Amino acid sequence: MPRWKALPDELDPQVGEFAGQLRRLVDRSGLSVSAVADRTGYSKTSWDRYLNGRLLAPKGAVIALAEVTGTNPVHLTTMWELAERAWSRSEMRHDMTMEAIRISQARAALGEFGPPPGTGGRGATATSGVAGPAGVAPVVPSQPTATTAPDTDGAAGAPRGGSFGEGSRGRSQNGRAARAPEPPVTSAEGSAGAPAAQRQAAAGGPPDEGRASGRDTSEGARRRRPLLMFLAGVVGALAVIAVAFFLTGGDGTKAAGAPGPSATTPSPAPDLPAGVKCAGVGCTGKDPENMGCGGTLAKTSTSVTVGTTLVEVRYSKTCGAAWARVTRAAQGDTVTVSAAGAARQTGSVAAAGDTDAYTPMVSVAGGAAAKACVTLTSGQEGCTK
Repeated sequence: MPRWKALPDELDPQVGEFAGQLRRLVDRSGLSVSAVADRTGYSKTSWDRYLNGRLLAPKGAVIALAEVTGTNPVHLTTMWELAERAWSRSEMRHDMTMEAIRISQARAALGEFGPPPGTGGRGATATSGVAGPAGVAPVVPSQPTATTAPDTDGAAGAPRGGSFGEGSRGRSQNGRAARAPEPPVTSAEGSAGAPAAQRQAAAGGPPDEGRASGRDTSEGARRRRPLLMFLAGVVGALAVIAVAFFLTGGDGTKAAGAPGPSATTPSPAPDLPAGVKCAGVGCTGKDPENMGCGGTLAKTSTSVTVGTTLVEVRYSKTCGAAWARVTRAAQGDTVTVSAAGAARQTGSVAAAGDTDAYTPMVSVAGGAAAKACVTLTSGQEGCTK
């Protein structure tokens, strides 16, 4: 049975070459992984990840392995730098791939709505010149005017239920056929809805003068209509400006100072890669390894060395969360991670012989928004910037 497992197929070639180089150094030294962990100060779990390509070994671990195996650290560090760049490129490609997947899914989801209404599906063919469904001409009932009705002689024009004089039942006083009354005109002097000719007849004036007066009044109303519409538009525009002035506080400071989305609570990604079980605020307080946020999905944002202990802020863009990790630590050492608007998370080296530990996650928009601190059993303390 081979000693080493096969490296992941998706691993970058330069990272795979570096992991193979680490394996060769361990094989040449004749040490077991547990012995390498004891002599380098990094836990066996960490070395299993480094040697199997699940995690890129930090520079400190590489230098420690070079010292243990008697290898020139300069050459091994050079290989590590190339692998670290390749690892960063892989993370970038992964982010771009996830973005392309989300864009494709969004386009597919939007395409499920189909063509706009009225351009597809079953539609009735309309007959030219005929309104109504299925080309059937609608039946419009006749609408007689409320002020006219046929008289007994067959002539229209006399008002229903009233008379204007003896000549109003079909013939005017001068013998001509009576005309239909003019449309009702509302004025300050007459009642609303009464025809102009009717008011003139009641006052004793000739019908022709009443009709002329009605036409003059209608022309005046038509002249006033554009002015009224213009005034209504001006009033509406002033109302809109007043509302905008009120909402912006007069100088736009309210719009400029409107709070944006919280930097510590990014919205979770709608689609997550296989193995990732949380995103954003859903990751707060959860184990990064169990949630699938570690490995190639995470990178070190900031780090600091306190004594011989390395403290790191690990950040996963896919999960939108960060956590703290310590290596080369001792039993009882405590590490914490904190971020604005999120509860502080704590981890510690609990078992004897372990030299590393990490905290649960906090939701952040970027690795720089998180801060890691360590408290050693010796009393030393330190935090990342």
